[in-house]
Amino acid sequence: MSNQQTDKIQIFSLGGLGEVGKNMYVVELDEEIIILDSGCMHPEDDMLGVDIVIPDISYLTENKERIKGIILSHGHEDHIGAIPYVLRELNVPVYGSKLTLALVQEACNEVKLKNKPKFIEIHANSKTKVGKTPVSFFRTNHSIPDSLGIIVHTSQGPIVYTGDFKFDQNPVDGKPTEISKLTEIGEKGVLCLLSDSKNSEIPGNTPSDSIVAEGLKDAFHEAEGCIIVATFATHIHRIQQVLYAAEKVERKVVFLGKELERVTNICRKLGYLVDENNTILTVDEMKKHDREKLVVITTGSQGEALSPLSKIAKGTHPLVRIEKTDRIIISAMPRPGNEKTVSEVVDLLSRTGAEVVYGSSKKVHVSGHASQEELKLLLNLIKPQYFIPVHGEFKMQHAHRKLARSVGLEDSNIFLLDKGETVEFNKRKGQRTSKIPAGHVLIDGLGVGDVGNIVLRDRRLLSKDGILVVVITLNKKHTEILSGPDVISRGFVYVRESEELIKQAEKLVVKALAQSMELNQTEWSQMKGQVRDQLSRFLYEKTKRRPMIMPIIMEA
Repeated sequence: MSNQQTDKIQIFSLGGLGEVGKNMYVVELDEEIIILDSGCMHPEDDMLGVDIVIPDISYLTENKERIKGIILSHGHEDHIGAIPYVLRELNVPVYGSKLTLALVQEACNEVKLKNKPKFIEIHANSKTKVGKTPVSFFRTNHSIPDSLGIIVHTSQGPIVYTGDFKFDQNPVDGKPTEISKLTEIGEKGVLCLLSDSKNSEIPGNTPSDSIVAEGLKDAFHEAEGCIIVATFATHIHRIQQVLYAAEKVERKVVFLGKELERVTNICRKLGYLVDENNTILTVDEMKKHDREKLVVITTGSQGEALSPLSKIAKGTHPLVRIEKTDRIIISAMPRPGNEKTVSEVVDLLSRTGAEVVYGSSKKVHVSGHASQEELKLLLNLIKPQYFIPVHGEFKMQHAHRKLARSVGLEDSNIFLLDKGETVEFNKRKGQRTSKIPAGHVLIDGLGVGDVGNIVLRDRRLLSKDGILVVVITLNKKHTEILSGPDVISRGFVYVRESEELIKQAEKLVVKALAQSMELNQTEWSQMKGQVRDQLSRFLYEKTKRRPMIMPIIMEA
């Protein structure tokens, strides 16, 4: 327990609740603010053209003087991906393990920041102060090295945030989750636990990563052609297992994809990815080797349209062409809501005639998140007074609440929250209070937040019913049509097969402009509105479609 007296504690989320990804949790201790993780999320299907989604941090920018630091649990994008954009607005120190900070630093180098970020390296045995608040850590086991749980020590009791974790008794790097520390902190009396809910609907225990070694060995056995393995760029433990499996069958390994090359270069430099037998080749060296002796590790396990795996599946990748003797291994499970996209890529790959190995039954992938029995074990070790399920869709949070009730937590002490909903603690008593503004900020190219609901609505409309552009030239007094109207259709109708419809539309535009002129409506906005309204009604009557109508009026 901290000697620093904290009268009021508030906990809320700006991302990571009701969704998988975009994790960002905020702890307010009187006048000080500590941020736990700062992740991004891949766009949903209706977010057309959007690259990534980050949390809305308007509350934090309004209170930037109170923020004492951002503490990161591990190096996956859904926990660190927003950092470069957050540091544009907040000049605060960032705490993280060696690998986590190396990945963050690389991402920040790609974004021009006004101030040089202050990175503070910590590890499982670190004890530090963030502002006036003592913070300590414990090692967790996840699919990326250097993963940490975070303990914020307050006078009302510790607040424990697990990050992503599981209890793997035989981990790839030999570093299991530190159960002894969890037991020790539980004996001291934990005020509140924030725990990963991703696998809370899955019974039993998450299998050990060690079974993947056997699964890969079987998948590599007697493969005649090139072996292609798709996984996440930051799934370092899986990449290490692929290296070991390739060595056993005397194959060389090539990394395909900029993100994968970037991450693996960092990990090799820091010693988190071991290649003692010079198994790894560069892309240039790959061309000099027989493809039957190669293992290609690439990204695109989630079916991303521009990923190397998708290009390979479509036959458009410049370096890799699939042959019938090849074997493709997808070492990942689809994210929630992403099942259809992944299925389409698997179908494309299968059409090539090559063998595609995927799914948990093939033992080429296991989750990095704790399942029900492990989540119950954690609750029994920590014995928190209050519990907030985090990182997961609402159904996952709900399942996690049921688990907490099953091990004896009072329902009134479990808070099932949405983004922005706040729990306040006074004298070790917790209750729901106010709501903080929270939502999405969309990143599109170099634009941050300039794509909002209106732009997305227009993109959806364009993708659904297309666009109709009407070009008219008027005289300076706007009393006579000098040329046009010319009607241009894109994604609405094929003009050559709809000549009669286009002619009727042109006549209607002339009529609408004539009405405007008779009423002395010479303002462009009024004339455009008249054209748009009449044309929209006419086209819907004729086609039952609502294209975006864009009148362009010029004067001469």
